[in-house]
Amino acid sequence: MATRITKLQTIRTSGLLTCAAAIFLSTVVAATYFAWIPMPLGVVYLALSLLTFGVYAIDKSKAKRGGWRIPEKTLHLLSLVGGWPGALLAQQLLRHKSSKTSFRIVFWLTLCINLGAIGWMMSPDGQASIHSLIAVVS
Repeated sequence: MATRITKLQTIRTSGLLTCAAAIFLSTVVAATYFAWIPMPLGVVYLALSLLTFGVYAIDKSKAKRGGWRIPEKTLHLLSLVGGWPGALLAQQLLRHKSSKTSFRIVFWLTLCINLGAIGWMMSPDGQASIHSLIAVVS
């Protein structure tokens, strides 16, 4: 009976995480459409999510065939720069990199850092810093 509960909880968690990633991406699309966030930010999140999902799929395929693998650092970097929704979807839908505890801990850290950075960029201080940086670069 304990095994059934564990499997059922795993299925529920997997579904919840998949929905969370899909809702986040839908929110990014809507926010971009209504100009609540800059168009480049929305495009970057969607493109990086698709790229990251694809990289996870390639790594999963290579793992099955025993071939050369994509370094975990690469997967984490993609998540950190904005591909975490695609990574989360790949972990749940492809069942890849979803059980290795050390990988999952670093993944969740990259997700939190990414969301924190986006939150800061949307704050008045972050906006001022970005405008100052753009002025210096221009």
